[in-house]
Amino acid sequence: MKSRFSTYDIICMVTELQSLLGMRVNQVYDINSQSYVIRLQRSEEKKVLLLDSGHRFHTTLFEWPKGMAPSGFTMKLRKHLKNKRLEKLQQIGVDRIVDFQFGSGEMAYHVILELYDRGNIVLTDHEWTILNVLRPHVEGDKVRFAVKEKYPLDRAKTSYAAPSVDKLKEIFAKSQPGDNLKRLLNPHLECGASVLDHVLLENGLSGTTKVVKEGDKGFNPELHMDKLVEALKKAEKLMDEAHDKVSKGFILQKKESRPNPVPDGPDHLLANIEFHPMLFAQNKDTTYAEFDTFDRAIDEFFSGLEGQKLDMKLVQVEREAMKKLQNVRKDHDKRVQSLTAAQAHGRRAADLVARNQRLVEQARLAVQTALANQMSWDDIKLLVKTAQDNKDPIASCIKQLKLDKNHITLWLTDPYQQDNDDDEDNERNDDEDNERNDDEERLEPMLVDIDLGLTAFANARRYYDQKRSAAKKQQKTLESSGKALKSAERKTKQTLKEANTITNIVKARKTYWFEKFYWFISSDNYLVIGGRDQQQNELIVKRYLVGNDIYVHADVTGGASVVVKCAGAAPPPRTLAEAGQAAVAYSVAWEAKVLTRAWWVYAHQVSKSAPTGEYLPTGSFMIRGRKNYLLPDQLQMGFTFMFRLEEGSMERHKDERKAMAIDDIRSEVVSVQDSVEEQEILVSDNEDTSSKEDPKETKLDPVSEEPLPTEQEEIEKDVEDVGDVENEEEEGGQQGTKEDQDSASDSESSDDGFPNTHVKVDHGTGKVILQSRTMSESSPQDEEKMPTFPSLPNKGKKPNKQQPKEEKKKEGLKRGQKSKLKKIKEKYKDQDEEDRALRMLLLQAPNTGKDSKKAQKKAAAKAGKVKPAQKGPKIPQPAPVLIEVDSEGEVEEPEQEAPEPGPPVDTELLNQLTGVPVTEDELLFAVPVVAPYSAVLNYKYKVKLTPGTGKRGKAAKTAVQVFLKDPGATAREKDLLKAVREENIARNFPGKVKMSAPQLHKHKK
Repeated sequence: MKSRFSTYDIICMVTELQSLLGMRVNQVYDINSQSYVIRLQRSEEKKVLLLDSGHRFHTTLFEWPKGMAPSGFTMKLRKHLKNKRLEKLQQIGVDRIVDFQFGSGEMAYHVILELYDRGNIVLTDHEWTILNVLRPHVEGDKVRFAVKEKYPLDRAKTSYAAPSVDKLKEIFAKSQPGDNLKRLLNPHLECGASVLDHVLLENGLSGTTKVVKEGDKGFNPELHMDKLVEALKKAEKLMDEAHDKVSKGFILQKKESRPNPVPDGPDHLLANIEFHPMLFAQNKDTTYAEFDTFDRAIDEFFSGLEGQKLDMKLVQVEREAMKKLQNVRKDHDKRVQSLTAAQAHGRRAADLVARNQRLVEQARLAVQTALANQMSWDDIKLLVKTAQDNKDPIASCIKQLKLDKNHITLWLTDPYQQDNDDDEDNERNDDEDNERNDDEERLEPMLVDIDLGLTAFANARRYYDQKRSAAKKQQKTLESSGKALKSAERKTKQTLKEANTITNIVKARKTYWFEKFYWFISSDNYLVIGGRDQQQNELIVKRYLVGNDIYVHADVTGGASVVVKCAGAAPPPRTLAEAGQAAVAYSVAWEAKVLTRAWWVYAHQVSKSAPTGEYLPTGSFMIRGRKNYLLPDQLQMGFTFMFRLEEGSMERHKDERKAMAIDDIRSEVVSVQDSVEEQEILVSDNEDTSSKEDPKETKLDPVSEEPLPTEQEEIEKDVEDVGDVENEEEEGGQQGTKEDQDSASDSESSDDGFPNTHVKVDHGTGKVILQSRTMSESSPQDEEKMPTFPSLPNKGKKPNKQQPKEEKKKEGLKRGQKSKLKKIKEKYKDQDEEDRALRMLLLQAPNTGKDSKKAQKKAAAKAGKVKPAQKGPKIPQPAPVLIEVDSEGEVEEPEQEAPEPGPPVDTELLNQLTGVPVTEDELLFAVPVVAPYSAVLNYKYKVKLTPGTGKRGKAAKTAVQVFLKDPGATAREKDLLKAVREENIARNFPGKVKMSAPQLHKHKK
């Protein structure tokens, strides 16, 4: 199969790609170590130029897979070529070297593509000084391809003119007997073998013609030189025309017949073998596909190689399956024939022994007598030989002595047949003899082995037994042959069907961009990705951590950088918990079987800029601001498969992974609170239905049914508690830290209306649980409320009444409380009434009832005279299951704005995948997924993975077998599971695992 450009191909492609001149370089990517993609753009026009070292260059319309991270050579190309115009595209001389000039003048850079030998790509400046080279090497003693060396332009060939007649005669004079015309001329021409064959055929010659020096049978230089010169001139003309016009494209194809094509399908497949810019004379009878341009033909040829490999693999599988079926049939026929032959041989041998019973017995006794006289085997052979020389009839029938087996081989003939031959000329009147001769079958002479330990009759019976045994075996073979052939045919059909199905599935398989990372889809339909190594960690943060995404990392060194993709919507607690669980699993904690926690920050808190004098290695980042710690969770991951849905089946799985927002949690909490308040109202109505609600009446806690403190009482109580704590510190009676005491005081009275409770979300079921808060627990809301204010928002309303209370309070302060109040006032001395009112309004409970909300808004408006004309930015409220702590340093970070609500990123893309397929769904392919076990609980196929000692590959194969034996699995789902490549199944496993699944041991057996 043709895989690289010839000189004629290069000329045609250079001519066609002149349309790219003037386009700017947008970006450079690498496909592999030899292939690079340059994206070009001009206003609305976009092109993608592909350079393959040593093979080809062309534009492409297909999406080629890019490398995980750009290579050093790619980064060098980006540095010098980005935003530069493609000013010139030319062939250097007539050699297989192409020069791409980007920029002009002193800012010009050359990308030189070599398409011969092992190939090369060289980047030079405007003076042809090498800046970077893909394959540094040395040619000869002087030419060096290395950085800072001059690129040797003078070594390229400058002309493709045909050799003169004298030169041609000199070439033929050096020819050897048996050399053909093409082999001799091709090294001296630049047009290529295909063009040479074409022009030779057009002029009545052939490239395979032998060169002879006498006669006209072959190519005789003296007789056919004129034709050759004319053909070479035509080749030169073709090369000149290629510089002026754009050529068409042709792909030569080869028919591969299918041994057993599918119904209503083609009986053969077309395999691409060559590409050419014109249809040559030698290819006119070949199947081909024609394209408008040579560039499109090249793109189609190389882009379809992967699909062509799959087709050829399918044909190979079909051939092997049909060959196995044919072998089964041949083995069956061969076995039947051998059994038939064994029956015939046994019967003939038995009949001959029976008819020559006296001769057999005499020969057997003669040899046994010699053995009884203790004669050596050699003496017995000599004795038999002597007797045969003397024409002894008994010795003459002995053909071989097999004394090691206690056998002798006799040449036996039919004695009755000999009698009939002797009496052919004599008439017999004996009716009995005539009847016998007519009924008995004539037997051909044959060699028969005789067992010396058995009599002649016993030997005959042994052969009869062999004949009967062979007949029984043949009967059983014939009886079972139908079943065996049907079973083989059924297996062959199943193999062909599976091969055809798998080929179609693999062709339809679309590789998603996030599959190169660790990835999964959370229970709330958020995409979570993680880096496999340091390079991928760097790539994830630099390229994919954008906007309002969340960065998650385990609280250990060397873990994966995990990113939750969220286009504007803050991820729910369940998604954050699952992302943290994955971050811990893809760290050293999995192998060490250590339970640890993870933390998360916003995207803008992650930076690559290190402090002055420090350096961040690849995959390391600087986190600024506070980290939000997640509660530790079990090391449990799940392995499953998700299925790609057809467009028509997507509506059936809409909202399958619906996000459980905090508003939903609050609504459930409010419903609980409202039910409690309704009971209170009913009680009050029974007491006095005519009384109106007093705005100053004492509110009850909806859970503990204790009086809720007023705002002023809360502040005063906090001050007292602070003073008591400081006093206890001075007396040495403090048992915990200051933060513990503050959290304890907050637990007694919180702003959300639930003094002794907090909200917890069950990540497995999504239920909201109200739990009593202990001294060891603290929530981010509590820490937000720690800096209490010395005055309430409505303090300015009645200054005269509250002043005596303050003085009275100060007089009765205990030891340490004065200093604490002094510190508080120093801290909030710059806070004015408006800021204080807004701050207190934000700290108030959002779910204390409609009337309380209105009262708070009125109080805040009157105190600060604030006109809520514009709605301020929302303050992010961390999830209830999170513990928020400050990073090192006591500098307070400004409060961050919460992202605006919006749908998760790639919602349409994620909705194409489902883990709960139904019978009515039309499925395209299956994708293996490793995710936290809580995220795959509802999936149809799943196994649990925990840290263990089992190898990943073996565990993955076992899991697939478990899925295939699932009684609920449909035939289509089984086909999709079988089509997944083994190397892609276990690549996301966190390490050595222990697998758990129902009936696992049964499946293993």
